Amino acid sequence: MAQNTSPAVMAQRKEAHDSLDFLPTPAWGTRALCEWLKPRTMAFNKARVHEPACGEGHMVRPLREYVSQVAASDCRDYGFPDAVVHDFLFGIATDADWIITNPPFRLAEQFATKALGIAEDGVALLVRTAFLEGATRYDALFSKSPPTEILQFVERLPMVKGRVDEDAASATAYCWLVWRKGVYQTTQFHWLAPCRKRLERPGDYA
Repeated sequence: MAQNTSPAVMAQRKEAHDSLDFLPTPAWGTRALCEWLKPRTMAFNKARVHEPACGEGHMVRPLREYVSQVAASDCRDYGFPDAVVHDFLFGIATDADWIITNPPFRLAEQFATKALGIAEDGVALLVRTAFLEGATRYDALFSKSPPTEILQFVERLPMVKGRVDEDAASATAYCWLVWRKGVYQTTQFHWLAPCRKRLERPGDYA
């Protein structure tokens, strides 16, 4: 039987309970967040940023184009030389002004809760847009700690398991959820206008 590859099916990708859910972020997706934060966050270039699900460093490298202090960790060793092997959810908390990451989807709620208790200035999580749905998640997270901004990608941000791929396609929509501490407002929704062509760099997929 041929695989059903309709968007309605493909957008419902599921991982095994013990999966590490390693889908590296294309660099332009991280740059889109930084370009949005830079004019809205005082001295963002001097912030202490922690990326606690760094994998092979695909998000760390573009973050360092904008921020001078980026610490990297993950619960397992993916071979990224700057990373500390550290379980963010159960390890000792580290100081950070910002926590910015693409967490395992099934653990994103826990990552958000833990990060909000640590970060001094803000948190940004890259999640599937479907993460916004669900009464249980609303009760546990969004009703108590609503993000200040939802940044929805207009273009698809193609992520594939275990690698970055310039030619990959995706049926899954992604957004950044941003919590800026000290900003008192109801959640604001913004589209991230098409930016892939402008923000890709030579070597991003090497």
